[in-house]
Amino acid sequence: MRKIKRIALILALTGSCSLYSCVDLDITPKNIVTDNELLSNPAGMDIYMARMYSLMPFEDFKYMAEWGFEYNGWLNSIGIDGSGESVNRDGITTAFTGERTPYWEKGFELIRDANHIIENLPEFQGNFSEELYNHYLGEAYYIRAMAFYTMAKRFGGIPLVTRVIPYPAEEDEMEVARSSEEETWDQILSDFDTAISLLQSDSPKEGYSNKLVAQSFKSEAMLYAGSVAKYNETVSGRLTGVGRKTGVRVMGFDQARWQEASIRYFTEAYRAARAVMSTGRYALYMKRWLANDPEAQYQNMVDMFSDGSSPENIYVKHYIYPTATHAFDAYNSPFTFRAPLSAGSCPTLDFMELFEGFDRYPDGSIRVTSGENNASGNYLMYDHPLDFFKDAEPRLRAYVIFPFDEFRGQEIEVRAGVYTGETPIKPFFNSYAYNTADTRYQNLSMYNGQDKTLYLSPREGGSQELVSYNGDQMTAAGENGPFYDNGEATVTGLYIRKWLQTSPSAEIGEGKSAQPFILMRYAEVLLNAAEAAVELELAGAGSPDGSNLLQVATEAVNAIRQRAGASLLTDAITGDIQGRNTVRKERRKELAFEHKSKWDIRRWRVSHYEGRDGFWGETRDKNKFSNNENYRLRGLYPFFSTETGQYFFDARFQWVSSKTFGYKTLDYYFEIPSGEVAKSAVIDQQPNR
Repeated sequence: MRKIKRIALILALTGSCSLYSCVDLDITPKNIVTDNELLSNPAGMDIYMARMYSLMPFEDFKYMAEWGFEYNGWLNSIGIDGSGESVNRDGITTAFTGERTPYWEKGFELIRDANHIIENLPEFQGNFSEELYNHYLGEAYYIRAMAFYTMAKRFGGIPLVTRVIPYPAEEDEMEVARSSEEETWDQILSDFDTAISLLQSDSPKEGYSNKLVAQSFKSEAMLYAGSVAKYNETVSGRLTGVGRKTGVRVMGFDQARWQEASIRYFTEAYRAARAVMSTGRYALYMKRWLANDPEAQYQNMVDMFSDGSSPENIYVKHYIYPTATHAFDAYNSPFTFRAPLSAGSCPTLDFMELFEGFDRYPDGSIRVTSGENNASGNYLMYDHPLDFFKDAEPRLRAYVIFPFDEFRGQEIEVRAGVYTGETPIKPFFNSYAYNTADTRYQNLSMYNGQDKTLYLSPREGGSQELVSYNGDQMTAAGENGPFYDNGEATVTGLYIRKWLQTSPSAEIGEGKSAQPFILMRYAEVLLNAAEAAVELELAGAGSPDGSNLLQVATEAVNAIRQRAGASLLTDAITGDIQGRNTVRKERRKELAFEHKSKWDIRRWRVSHYEGRDGFWGETRDKNKFSNNENYRLRGLYPFFSTETGQYFFDARFQWVSSKTFGYKTLDYYFEIPSGEVAKSAVIDQQPNR
């Protein structure tokens, strides 16, 4: 998008093509620049396209779930949206139940721009080659599809504004009611299909779309539509409702329609993904991958997110230093590199438990003691903290910085504390149940009692507790925390690695990062095909293209697992709930920290308590991390024993900047902005709000 960004900058400086709104659902141009200047030649269309792409609802480094599309990247963190991937110290760590800036007005602004091309470009058709003319029209349909899709997954049925509304006009011309949710998804499907039929196979300019980009996003959108149609029915009482003003089913699907609709959408998702796969144009990134070499497999996955020539990249948001940058490194690097903040995205133990390579208790959770659970037996001891992770899946190491692993040429020293008591060491707590989460290490008598054997570190005043060991003074929390009174270092014992610049020479600071964000990659297309295939098998539907659905799903998942350094599936994926969960779990692992998981768990309808068994894409005891309303997330905390000179780990609910998440069934649909409802005779609020 380099050229796009330069044009957008010129556009912003000149004030050209400003299209702002003074009506409910449509944006009237100020006509600073006329259609004759913008729509009649490729140079003018470049400016118009720059305008539209600058407004695209891309969730990248400058998007955060709690705030919505504000395009500023301030305090940007990722995965802290209640998806379970990570947490941080701030109030922005919260379940994804709404956005501070709703995607409503911005959505209709972009839709109007797209409609303006669709209606007015035909006047200038003779000025372009047939191929380029069709491509511009295809871009307009693609962009409108993306805007409608972005709104639909937030609000359900939306006003389907598919024409430029004149201004001034009669009130009944300007007002467009919300369509049903099914009509909305049908319109999205139609727009994607029209775009695909018109777009060129190759993008004519960097940053533009093309047939395969549109096919890829279509597969994602239709997977969402199929899931909503199906899994709204699994919510107690059925998640559906009609608007008070219009009687339109703006939320959910009719009981007689949902089954047919879900199969149709899953079929379209499968077809679109398979269309991309069949070209052979994209492939999983394997440039440094070596069989039976975890180090090479780890490095391969680190490199894939910064290699601009990756054959896996389908659509990428580029940044350019110093004119178009972001600040992901400034907010998410380890405390050692704090500039001005750090630890914005701290991966959780719950997320880590998705991955292979760890000893487990009978309930499947990662083992830290010799007992049957982490409240029994003795802590397991390790000569070095990395010994705990020696068999961990290479993909996990590429996404997460383990305690004492290397990052940017430095060892990332992480300790939760130092223990000076006798060995063997019993678990610090009698209970690790959800209802004991607020009892923290600093509450223990071994820390604050007369016979002190536990040393933790505050950050207040910049000083740490010190422990004498082998003639030296050891800091309780190491260089990178956690500090129990300050969340500016890791709050879970782990740091994110994915997306961070790895070069020791890279300068860290606000506005100094320029690594790209991959909005769509081939691994997701494979997972879209796999999930749609299993859903079609579950529904008893046939293969849309004659392929063996479960074979396609198995091969797709195994290709991803092989690249990740995970064990391959020995049996074919089955067309049942177990098979579906195999794909879901792989998706949770592979697409973590890409703004995907929060949407997946929403469309699967597994965030509320009754559905939370499927939250992780696998069977887990939901009562271990939640009660009948809220849930909490855990960290993995390394402690040093001065008696043995070894490390041990404790698995405990987040104890620094502790956060509780809540989610209700109504939260699967965001509230329509109240001002829009209040001023309109036909815009309905969500039912039951």
